[in-house]
Amino acid sequence: MQPPVRIAQTVFFAVAAAWVAFVLLFWFFKQPTRGANRRRDPVSTLGLLLQSICYFMVWLFPRKYFSPLIPMSKAAEIAIGAAAVAIAWWSVWFCLQAIRALGKQWALVAQVMEGHELVAHGPYAVVRNPIYLAMFGMAIAAGLAVSRWEALAGGAVLFLIGTEIRIRAEERLLRGAFGEKFEEYARRVPGFFPRFS
Repeated sequence: MQPPVRIAQTVFFAVAAAWVAFVLLFWFFKQPTRGANRRRDPVSTLGLLLQSICYFMVWLFPRKYFSPLIPMSKAAEIAIGAAAVAIAWWSVWFCLQAIRALGKQWALVAQVMEGHELVAHGPYAVVRNPIYLAMFGMAIAAGLAVSRWEALAGGAVLFLIGTEIRIRAEERLLRGAFGEKFEEYARRVPGFFPRFS
């Protein structure tokens, strides 16, 4: 077996393990839908569908047997592989911190319930939508590990469109529930990509 295949296999299994951990987060921390005066925005379901299509694209259009994303040197392949593994496991950790910060308010689809509080600590002090950022990280990691570059690029575009739809839907609900408090938070904390200045 050639060394490049071992590199690609190691990256694949490390990213796949992160994906298992990521799915388990959603499974074990899933909250039942409850609460009086619950408000949801059904438009966010379209965004979730586009994000899901991205995931299918990066996993269902794999490269030839453990080959690199594009022709590259062994050093570049190691660097890309290490980046994929780091992004995947960072995304699992960041998502876990965001779910913990939300506590009982966490839900898969946008909703506001009676007694809902605006969470602005933990990952929510870095970006307003840390779970979506973590989800995007998982898509990128899977794409770097197994996908054809065309599927990764197309999937990333679909994911970003779906995320924009979900963010707009959720933020309509949050603006309605929290008014100026949410506006101040939105001015202070970026929506999806963190600021590094």
